[in-house]
Amino acid sequence: MIEKIPVSCNKDCGAGCPLEAHTENGQILKITDSSFRKPLMQGCLKGYRMTDVIYNKDRIVKPQIRTGERGSGQFRDASWDEALDLITNKLQSTKKIKGAESVMRLGGSGSCRGALHNTATLTQRFFNLYGGYTETTGSFSSEAASFVKKPMFGTKNIGIDVKTLLNSKLIILWGFNPVDTRFGCETESLLKQAADAAIPFVVIDPRKTPSVNRYNAKWLPLKAGTDSALMLSMLFLLLTEGLADIKFIKRFSTGFEKLEQYIMGKSDGIKKTPQWASDICGISVSEIENFTRLYALSSPSALIPGLSIQRTIGGENNDRLGAVLQLATANIGIQGGSTGSGQWNRLTSPECGSIAVSLNSNVKRVPVYEWADAAIGGLNAGYPSDISFLYNVGGNYIGQSSDTSKGLNAFKKMDFIVSHDYFMTPTCQWSDVVLPVTTFLEREDILFSETNYLFYSKKASEPVGAARTDYRIFADLSQRMGFEKSFTEGRSESDWIEYFLEGSEILDIDNFRKTGIYESKNQMRVGLSDFISDPEKNPLNTPSGKIEIELPLFPTIGGTSIPESVIMDVLVEYPLRLITPHDKFRIHSQNDNLPAFKKLIDDKLWMNPVDAEERGIIDGMTVSVFSEFGHIQNKVKVTDKIAFGIVSLNQGAWVKGLPGEEPEGSVNILSSTEPAMPSRGSRTHSIAVEVK
Repeated sequence: MIEKIPVSCNKDCGAGCPLEAHTENGQILKITDSSFRKPLMQGCLKGYRMTDVIYNKDRIVKPQIRTGERGSGQFRDASWDEALDLITNKLQSTKKIKGAESVMRLGGSGSCRGALHNTATLTQRFFNLYGGYTETTGSFSSEAASFVKKPMFGTKNIGIDVKTLLNSKLIILWGFNPVDTRFGCETESLLKQAADAAIPFVVIDPRKTPSVNRYNAKWLPLKAGTDSALMLSMLFLLLTEGLADIKFIKRFSTGFEKLEQYIMGKSDGIKKTPQWASDICGISVSEIENFTRLYALSSPSALIPGLSIQRTIGGENNDRLGAVLQLATANIGIQGGSTGSGQWNRLTSPECGSIAVSLNSNVKRVPVYEWADAAIGGLNAGYPSDISFLYNVGGNYIGQSSDTSKGLNAFKKMDFIVSHDYFMTPTCQWSDVVLPVTTFLEREDILFSETNYLFYSKKASEPVGAARTDYRIFADLSQRMGFEKSFTEGRSESDWIEYFLEGSEILDIDNFRKTGIYESKNQMRVGLSDFISDPEKNPLNTPSGKIEIELPLFPTIGGTSIPESVIMDVLVEYPLRLITPHDKFRIHSQNDNLPAFKKLIDDKLWMNPVDAEERGIIDGMTVSVFSEFGHIQNKVKVTDKIAFGIVSLNQGAWVKGLPGEEPEGSVNILSSTEPAMPSRGSRTHSIAVEVK
């Protein structure tokens, strides 16, 4: 049963909170029947303010061609024919003179869930037909977690449906802040329902995030990047106190014996005791012991890791150890439990078609985290191509990539750069042609999620100005280059949507279009449940048919065979560790230029009072933040909501000024492109800094 009750905002939004975004006519939906299983979804604050995006005075409404020096931001309006003809000529000449692989694809974050309007897939489809290109592989967000899934589990679909958490006896949010980074439109509300039902929460995070208060959670202020030390000490305690389910471990996994030797100090002489971990991670021995015993005795328990704990040096092992903890407590594959690894809610979506990538063997591949290194160094640096042309769709790589100075040098080196966007971002300012594209409200699509729903995104507004969809732009370019038939297959955008729906599992398509939601039958799925119920009948696609704790090939590619503790060293010159969370009111760097959002964004550097006092810093002071890669200026927020030795600055601020001029707030001026290993993924929570 659902009741509508008057409510004031409880979202901790601060000044300017648009209360109507949380409510329906000043009321909020509240579940009063604990057996309720229908969608409990809440709109996103950013989505409710999309009119500030669509009709913004700074929206790009015509194609732009650069007139001044690259980076000057000087452009002129152009017609679509002129802009597309220019791009076509540059692509054709580049292919003829330097080879198709000298074009590198950037972007993909502009739309990553659409059946048709998927910025990555559309760009890949076009350039495969063009004759090849250099692809940027992997993900800034989740590469370390993604990298370990196949060798460890044999599949990436190891998540849970969020409703299953209502069966938990304990929910652990490990580096996960769902109030700000939502991971599905049900998650925030269902976790609140779990907290209201008195299910205990523990939040393990260097920051006291809004999720701590929202879910009445116990906060353990872990030092950033020391997750593996805490996890190993918990396993030590589980083993020495007889709390580990050894039969469960042996039945469903291999390689635990070697990890146990490491935990007990038999392989390296160091016992991974709570005392050992406490000195590293900053949590007291008694807190480690009390938390571990609570975890062991609360069955089922769900350990829900955020992507933050794998976006760091040693992130691959943090992700692996979360799964080992869930194995040791027999919490994998059961209602109320979880797999304990990153991308915790990844499962298959309902059956529905989507635009496909045409195959081409002439595609070179570069890890996306190293795109700038590859663009600058090319073949001489051991990368597969010499890059001279960047084609960027839906990405703001200047500011969002690590080591901004290196990214700028890569842009300076290029012969030609094209960007699709709807604002003149720092990346667009360094482009030669900028094409205006539609927002999701100006086009029709079907949207996937990592839940058992499909969503229909109806076209709600005509495109502003001359903006076009990415699909139409590539169709027009394909026509000029002679492969339009292969790209479009003779279908318009609406034809593709009809084609996808006809081949989907949706029976009542009219109702889907009307309601916007298709709910597949089973909303209580648990990843690996078939395997756990009968491992002999349902073996995993791994060498042993079980969960592989030991990965023998990892040492050959820069990793460790068992998930050891891999932690960044503390440097004398840069003794503080900087983390770079996402802001509630930005989507990566989107919205940073919009006044309606900017006044709500927290762009202060969080600093613990002890660290501040040691440096003579007071709240509100403008400070300089230094790393070996650059320095910025920022106002500081002195607060006990951040762990000692850690500073925090939300990522996503647009670059203002160049490195060396102490620009404000753009945190990736301080970060490194040296990746986490062996995944070659992001390590943007492993930044050594000093604050003065």
